Amino acid sequence: MSDYPRAGSVAPAGAWSEAVDHVALDYEGRFLRRKRLVAASGKGFLVDLPEVTNLVGGEAFVLGDGRCIEVRPALEPVLVVTGDLARLAWHIGNRHTPCQIEAERLVIRADHVLEAMLKRLGAEVSPGVETFQPEGGAYGTGRTMGHDHGHSHDHGHDDHHDHA
Repeated sequence: MSDYPRAGSVAPAGAWSEAVDHVALDYEGRFLRRKRLVAASGKGFLVDLPEVTNLVGGEAFVLGDGRCIEVRPALEPVLVVTGDLARLAWHIGNRHTPCQIEAERLVIRADHVLEAMLKRLGAEVSPGVETFQPEGGAYGTGRTMGHDHGHSHDHGHDDHHDHA
């Protein structure tokens, strides 16, 4: 079975009409620039984008010959959290953990340490397997990016002290 041509761009959801194949990617897999992927048909292809791209699903990789491969969110292990959602969301956010926020529940990636913490805080936590679509980052990246947030905490302070 031969591979597909290289994919050098992404068409946004609604900007493409027909896909020759699809690829299912989990949350981490939907954040990429250059990677070899295998589509549902078993055919491989190289994704080589000009910059790191955050995909949510519904987009399509545009192959070198113009054909498209649809991006779908993959099922992955998650924890479904219910209880005092505002308080629990604060604790999840305080740990810079991606979180899918819904009216009646929070969803995070499966993590036994966070599960134990949330249960200690009075949450009801249930394991699940579903697509994971966390809230996007507040700094225009589409992702929560840990504590750095894209800016430096080194503000160039030259604290030269004369200890003489």
